[in-house]
Amino acid sequence: MTTLNRPDTPDAHICGIDTVMEVIGGKWKVLILWALETQPRRRFGELRRLVPGITEKVLASHLREMEADGIVRRVAYDEVPPRVEYSLTEDGARLNDALEPLAVWGRGRPAGRRAPSPPPTA
Repeated sequence: MTTLNRPDTPDAHICGIDTVMEVIGGKWKVLILWALETQPRRRFGELRRLVPGITEKVLASHLREMEADGIVRRVAYDEVPPRVEYSLTEDGARLNDALEPLAVWGRGRPAGRRAPSPPPTA
């Protein structure tokens, strides 16, 4: 199942950012991308350990969506016990490269910084 377009604009996007947000939207997908960037091939359990707090159900769902979106490759080996490995596709690697400036921005941002409070109304 791929990520769906906005309901009011089928197959249309306002800009490239909304296309990206369809693919990486949510709390976990960028962390999964990062984990797959650090080592070319990862098994499910390794990914779960690298993304603390994610549940098995959410990880499995996101990996299926990311595979359908063409940014993650899933390879199942015909072995006993069964072995499945996940890696980035070429598009997934390009997406990670595109996200790097955001990571740099995030690392340079002071921890705990919040937006300023609105001025009090009289």
